[in-house]
Amino acid sequence: MELAVYNIEGKKTTKTVNLKDEIFGVEPNDHVIYLDVKQYLANKRQGTHKTKERGEVKGSTRKLRRQKGTGAARIGDIKSPILRGGGRAFGPRPRDYSFKLNKKVKRLARKSALSYKAKDNSIMVLEDFSFEEPKTKKFIQILNNLNLTDTKSLLVVSEANRNIFLSARNIPNTAVVVASELNTYQVLNNKRLLLVESAIEKIENILLK
Repeated sequence: MELAVYNIEGKKTTKTVNLKDEIFGVEPNDHVIYLDVKQYLANKRQGTHKTKERGEVKGSTRKLRRQKGTGAARIGDIKSPILRGGGRAFGPRPRDYSFKLNKKVKRLARKSALSYKAKDNSIMVLEDFSFEEPKTKKFIQILNNLNLTDTKSLLVVSEANRNIFLSARNIPNTAVVVASELNTYQVLNNKRLLLVESAIEKIENILLK
C-alpha cells in the first residue's frame, strides 16, 4: 500500500511510503483483537477493591435474642450480613486481573488493527519533526494544518521525544506513543493514525519478527 508523505504544514511532499501488506494488509482477525484489548484493559485494573466480612467488622459476638421461643427466626450477632452495619457476605477481595496472552496472538491483533485502519484510509504519514522546546500552540497548529483539530488522533513516533510529548499532553483527543509501545487498544480507540516516517520501520521490525 503506497501513501503520500505530508509535512507538518499539511502539504503533500514529493515522497511516498510503501506500507507492507504483511502488516497493513492482512485479513483482520476479530477474535484476537478482542483478546488483546481484553488483556490490555484487564492489566490496567488495580484490583484493590475490598469490603469487610463479618469476621472483620467491629462489634459484639453476643446473640441479639434467644434462639427459641420468640416466634421469630434465629439471628446471630450484630455483625451478621443481614443486619445494617454488619459485614458483607462474599464481598470483593483484592485480586490480580491480569492474564497471559501469547506473543503471536498479540502480534496478529496489532496487525489486524493496523489493517483495519489502512482499509478505512485512516492512516497518514508525516515527515520526521521535532520541537526545540515544548509548545502546545505549535502542536495545535500542526493539527489545524492536517484538519485534525476535532478528530481523535494518535501520533506514533520512532523514539521518545520529551518536547513532543509535553506539547501534546494537554490537547483533548490527541495522544502520542512510541512505536515500540503501540498496542491494539490505542490503534482502534483513535479515529486517525499519524505515523512518523521513521516510526514505520520500527513497527515493521517489531511485527515481522
